[in-house]
Amino acid sequence: MADLNAKLQNFRAPTFPGSYFFVLEGIEGSGKTTQINFLKSSFEKLDYRVLIVREPGGTIFGEKLRQAILQSNTDIHPLSEAFLFASSRAQLLHEVVLPELEKPRTIVLMDRYLFSTIAYQGVARGLGPELVISLHQYFPLNIIPHLTFYLKISVETSFLRQKHRNLPKDYFESRGKDFYLKLSSGYDACLNMFSSFIYINAEMDNLGVSTQMLGAIHKRFPDLSSLQVTQV
Repeated sequence: MADLNAKLQNFRAPTFPGSYFFVLEGIEGSGKTTQINFLKSSFEKLDYRVLIVREPGGTIFGEKLRQAILQSNTDIHPLSEAFLFASSRAQLLHEVVLPELEKPRTIVLMDRYLFSTIAYQGVARGLGPELVISLHQYFPLNIIPHLTFYLKISVETSFLRQKHRNLPKDYFESRGKDFYLKLSSGYDACLNMFSSFIYINAEMDNLGVSTQMLGAIHKRFPDLSSLQVTQV
């Protein structure tokens, strides 16, 4: 545990005054896309530049890795998964996220990040969170968001929402209830590791979820206190 705590101390948020990096996490059906669009609209009303990116992906390199993983019809070793996601993440940070944050009044909103790798590969796929943390000890992989919103829903709610969407399932989405329960456990573990990883009750309606997120932003960043709920 002492070794893990030492490694966690190596993570840091970007230091570009006036620009912010926010991530949304959660199991399928938690409403990440809806809430990212809400944040985008809210920040744009305050004349911020807003960039939305996703993981894996966000670069030509990352999108090719995304396709290779999520469309795979054969099982990929979890260690291979972890390295592939870390590779995509490093390139995204280097090519897009950090250069964009250097520009004044920029908000980067990301759908999934390191915490998904902890949940999916570290816990659900059995590698262990510490191994994933160890892979992220070097720049730029040791960059973490200013805030991460963990949109928590039950596995039952996830399955109900996925059924309602009726979309084809990818490599991970097609796995069963036990896998999703492990995912939830992995995300819950992040709450104890990262103080910037914030629990949001995503069982509520969209407005209720948005209000919780803004409350967390106002509490951490007084200069963003004028940010208001703007439903899209």
